[in-house]
Amino acid sequence: MGREQQVEIAAEMVANVMSVSVAAGAQVEAGDIVVLLESMKMEIPVLAERAGRVSAVKVEAGDVVQEGDALVVLDVD
Repeated sequence: MGREQQVEIAAEMVANVMSVSVAAGAQVEAGDIVVLLESMKMEIPVLAERAGRVSAVKVEAGDVVQEGDALVVLDVD
């Protein structure tokens, strides 16, 4: 097995956090929704690009995020 590394899932735009779908310790698969953002009246699901374990959730519902802000950190192989 390879060494575990951390991958940040970041906001791609300024948006409001509508909901967080994961908690620290949760296992996610590639394509799972981790956070739901809202920008300009559009809902934007943020997906895990890789399978892994959530090591940290950096936002909560009601937060405003900027482009590049970390939303969730995953431990991946």
